[in-house]
Amino acid sequence: MSDLKDKSIHLTAEKLAEEIKVMKVYKNFYTDLQKLVSSSAVDSENFRGTLLTAMRETGMETELRNTVFHWARNHRLQPVHAYPLKEPLAYLRKAQTQWEKRIHKSLNSMCSEIGVSLARFRLASDRDEIEEKWNELSTYDVDLSPYRPVYAPKDFLEVLLWIRSPNYRPIDGEGSWDFTQIPLKVKTLPELRSFYQELARGEAMLGVNPLMPSHGQFPTLEMERTLQGEKVLACKHAPVAQEFLKKGAPRCLRGRLWAQVMGSEVHDVDIEYFKELKQLVLQYDLMVDKLIVKDVQLTASNDDQYFVFEDVLYQVLLCFSRDTEILSVYNHSSSSPIHGVLKSRPATLENTVVYPPNGVIPFHGFAMYATPFCYLYDDPVALYMTVRAFYMRYWFRLHEVSSHQQGILSLCLLFERLLQRHEPDLWLHFKFINIQPVRIVFKWLMRCFSGYLQPEQLLFLWDVIVAYDSLEVVALLAVCILSFRKNNLFQVDNMQGVEAVLADLYSIQVMSLLQVALMPE
Repeated sequence: MSDLKDKSIHLTAEKLAEEIKVMKVYKNFYTDLQKLVSSSAVDSENFRGTLLTAMRETGMETELRNTVFHWARNHRLQPVHAYPLKEPLAYLRKAQTQWEKRIHKSLNSMCSEIGVSLARFRLASDRDEIEEKWNELSTYDVDLSPYRPVYAPKDFLEVLLWIRSPNYRPIDGEGSWDFTQIPLKVKTLPELRSFYQELARGEAMLGVNPLMPSHGQFPTLEMERTLQGEKVLACKHAPVAQEFLKKGAPRCLRGRLWAQVMGSEVHDVDIEYFKELKQLVLQYDLMVDKLIVKDVQLTASNDDQYFVFEDVLYQVLLCFSRDTEILSVYNHSSSSPIHGVLKSRPATLENTVVYPPNGVIPFHGFAMYATPFCYLYDDPVALYMTVRAFYMRYWFRLHEVSSHQQGILSLCLLFERLLQRHEPDLWLHFKFINIQPVRIVFKWLMRCFSGYLQPEQLLFLWDVIVAYDSLEVVALLAVCILSFRKNNLFQVDNMQGVEAVLADLYSIQVMSLLQVALMPE
């Protein structure tokens, strides 16, 4: 057994070494390491010991540890033979393929209807105008009336509800009332309590009462956490920052803490890369650009909390659509990017390209994945790097058919099982009035509550996601909200009434609700 373990560790180390060599950080790190080896700090007679000491003193050891930490988070330390990790269940692979074909067909139909191509070189006059208005793209005038979202969350939900496991035997030919037809394993409430230990213990944390007195010499918990957070950031160790987030992040430090945990801190190479993406925006006119602009107008621009960020959202999301590094998510995703054949070229492999370059077709509400970050970063590059990191780590799982424990299907199942088990009266009420609970909360789950909660409360929720590296808290919060308002829900018997009860979530205190739900009875 120990031999197998040693072999597994060896293979994992080999895989890690291979992948580090193709990372952007490798070139500078290797150059700095060569300089360190040739310096007087490293003694040839005690090469290993003095090199490790020098790396520790210069911070290179911490940088390497963080690189390994981020790699391990992204790969979840899967066995080497599991790469690339794709969807193991055939019926879900089939459903995802059919969904992708539907998206592709919808996209092409819209292009045909309005007479535009998927991509083309941008006219010089258009390019000059966009470059001139880059920092105020909301003033860039373009007719968006012919364009419509390729799909909305409700369209995706209908697809999910009709998926059937081959082992499932329906009682009748009607659509399922819930997700019992997809037998995936999700956590129970006791397992969630064990996973979210700090919340379950009811410990003092930000988001419950920032003016709570500290146990130490500080007048408030907020001040104590701010000083501790500065020390955590100074040590530059991502696992420590992740652990710190379990009790909430001070407002002034949240952006830096998230960047440290997600590995999205800005370096010179990132600034240059963002400039390259901007040049691609200026060079090519993509049809999805119109979808992005229209989505921002329909969502963030109409939101009192986010409309002031319209210009920077255009910058970030237009660059996002050109970023081919995002394609790496398809190595461990159940989905595949859409491919198109270059215009006036034969349909050969050489003439086939991914569309859009990042492989992501925006849907109605897609822009809301980026809007909350506008409160954390003044610099568009810093904003972009963390938005991209969150998408590649979490958000892509919210709009694909997958059996992954962090996928949208598992979140729907977790929500339903928690509600049915712990709020049976409310579950039966929905059954009696013939309203599927998942239809009420699906838009919350798919957008991770962005645009529904007060921004500060949303950021506390996302603190928990980053701290525990899990989206499961989103499903738990959906149950908490229905439970919190169940007395009002009992008074209504139609969808309009239910939506009215849940229309305004701005009074919801996220951390307090989660603590109450997770604390032992």
